[in-house]
This record gives sequence, C-alpha cells and structure tokens, in this order.
Amino acid sequence: MRLLSFRLALRFIALLIFAGIALPVFAGKNLLWKASSPEGGQIYLFGTIHTDDNRVTAFSPEVMHAIQAVDLFMMEAEAPVNNKMLLMHEANLQEMLTEHELEKVYRLAEFHVMHRDTVLRTKPWLLAVVFDSPRPLTPFAQDNLLKTKAEDFGIAVKGLATAEEHFSALDHLSLEEQLVFLRAVLKRSDKTKQRDYERLVQAYLRGDATQLLVLNEKITGGMLPHALWQRMKTQLMDHRNAVMAERLLNEAQTKQLFVAVGASHLAGQRGLLNRLKLAGYRVERMD
Repeated sequence: MRLLSFRLALRFIALLIFAGIALPVFAGKNLLWKASSPEGGQIYLFGTIHTDDNRVTAFSPEVMHAIQAVDLFMMEAEAPVNNKMLLMHEANLQEMLTEHELEKVYRLAEFHVMHRDTVLRTKPWLLAVVFDSPRPLTPFAQDNLLKTKAEDFGIAVKGLATAEEHFSALDHLSLEEQLVFLRAVLKRSDKTKQRDYERLVQAYLRGDATQLLVLNEKITGGMLPHALWQRMKTQLMDHRNAVMAERLLNEAQTKQLFVAVGASHLAGQRGLLNRLKLAGYRVERMD
C-alpha cells in the first residue's frame, strides 16, 4: 500500500515499493522541512516516496547538508531480520481463492520474481501491496538510499517503528477482509496500476504532499468498501502518525534529527507537520 507509505525479507521490501525509468531530477522538490523548537532543537523532515524510480533518487544538496547536520537519522521502519512476520502461520491461499484468482496470483508472482510457495503463505494484505505496485528494478528504494547516505556520513540510524510493528500494521483485519483487498487488486489491470503510479510520482515531483494524500484516498480507497478503507486508513495513517510523532519528539529532546517518512504522513491536520506545530515547533519549508 502506498501509505505504508516491504535477501527474502529485503526482497519483500523491494517489492513493497514502486519502480520506473526516466531521466533523474532532484527528488521531492520542496519536500524538506525544518522544525525548530523554542529551546533551539531542530528536526529536518523529508517526505519520501517508496520507490527506486530514478526520477526520485537524485537528492538535492540541501537534503545532504541536512543529514550531515544531525545526530540521528530516523526512517519509517527497521528492516525485518526474517520472513516469518510476512507469512500466515497455517493458512494457504490455495484454500481461499478460486482457480481463476490463483492463476492471476501465479502470473503476478512470476512478474515480481517471487517463489510460488512463499506467495501462497504470504499475508493477503501484504500480497495486495506487492501486486498493486510495478516491479522494482533494484533493492535501493529512496528510503534505503537516504539511510545509506546517513551511514556514509557516520550518522546513527534508527527506525520510527520496529519491523514487527511495520509488517503487522493490518494484521487486525480478518482473513476475509484481507482477501477483499487482495481480490480488489487482482481485478486491476496493469494499465490502471501504471497510470495511478505515474500520477503519484508526478505529484511527488511537484512536491505536493497534500495531493499525494488525496491520491491515496482516491486510488486505494476507491477500490475498497468504504468501511474497510476507513479502518485501514485510521490504522495506517492516524495511528501511525501519532506514534511516529511521539517517538521522534522523544528523540528530539536530546538529539538533532533527520526524519525520512512517506510524504503522505506529513500532510493534513493529523500529519506530522501539524503535530510538530501543536508541540510548539516552528515549521518552515526549505527551498
């Protein structure tokens, strides 16, 4: 899923992002903010889009300078150390889907270079996220590139969420509800998925975090029953935003931070930017 803002586990991370080919430009125009506390603390927030598309993996000097100026680099989630958290414990999709649906699953698994046995045991909501995305070309999504830059600069790295938290975000949904999501994705054509992906990338290149939030609502919300989407959105956005804000503000008491999170998490009344303002920070966009 796009709000959200996934070796096998690392491969899954690559599969949970989008991919594309084009000439590079500076990533995320005007998607870098600086939040200053009355006590002089600083938090840099950079809105990301979870993709290895080379249109968004060339970072501006301002972003690099901001990373070098901090004590701690925080990204949305830590990487998983094993693949067990991605899988159903006992269930198997062969027992849940029709023959026609399984044919679609096998075709998409081949497209995404995924082992069939693993696919059949993957949580349906995670599989829906993977299958609704173009195939990544590399394991170096934008978020991972920024993390590598921070490590090259000798900056400590920490996740705003653990891998367990991140990859269990929608486990509260029943298997039936997860299958509704997966089946909705299976019905979407490759042309539609590519069109929607391009709309997201173009909004990102314009630096429009609010439009990304709107597009997420239209695209993912538009394929699901309203009540199910509202529950998913509350968990993926409102709850995660509150947790991320609390954790970064706690770290900011003793450290200067660079925070890289999906751009949609920044926007809106319940987004991270507004939460920092409510916490007394002065927030300004960096050109």
